[in-house]
Amino acid sequence: MDGTVDRVVEEGSTRGFFRTDASLSGGDESRDTDHSQRTHEQHPDDECLHTFCKSCIVKHFFYSNRCPNCSIVVHQTQPMYSIRPDRQLQDIVFKMVPYLEEDERSRIYAFYKRRGLDVPKPVASPATYPVKLPQRQKKDMLPQSVFTIPSELDVSLMLEFVGAEEGIENYKPLERKYVRVSGEATVRHVELFIRRKMELSQNCKVDVVCGDHLLEQCQSLREVCNTMGKNALQDGMLVLHFGLVLPAQ
Repeated sequence: MDGTVDRVVEEGSTRGFFRTDASLSGGDESRDTDHSQRTHEQHPDDECLHTFCKSCIVKHFFYSNRCPNCSIVVHQTQPMYSIRPDRQLQDIVFKMVPYLEEDERSRIYAFYKRRGLDVPKPVASPATYPVKLPQRQKKDMLPQSVFTIPSELDVSLMLEFVGAEEGIENYKPLERKYVRVSGEATVRHVELFIRRKMELSQNCKVDVVCGDHLLEQCQSLREVCNTMGKNALQDGMLVLHFGLVLPAQ
């Protein structure tokens, strides 16, 4: 999250626009009000959790089904199914960039009025004079997140495939290398997940490594985090490397 907040601070003067790839910024100078009224709707990709503005990622998906940052396939046929609004990140942007939320509401209001359309209920028309609301009503009007990560899923994994031993063939690539799981899950659970996703045969063994340490199947992921410390983390995710080997004869 620290890296995300830093990007918000750096890009606040450019209207909070998240770009992680040059392909998303080609038409930047010529964007119109239709584009501007959506630039702050942060939408992470469920596959890899990279975040983009809604308008840019929608345009990108017109000609590609891959994440513009890491090139992972988002969805084979319908990449739009794998994006969702991130209200919590949007709240951070609004709080860190002064007057951004009010300006955005005014743009949305003008967008609908100019086309003779009804303004959607969640979008309030800009008030000419500030209206004082009771404290209870103010509390009820606070924006609520539409997506909450269960508290038990407290460990984020990045699974990196390092290769297979000679003689191991006919396995599928691991398409989803970003996984969020419970800290009580063990290395054995990670191995089973890899086996199922890669459709591995029984005569193939999965070695899971964190740093320079070969992990035991009985170790919990929380134990691995506590043992390895921050050196095993990348962007807040526990990095596990795994390889496919043949069992010892």
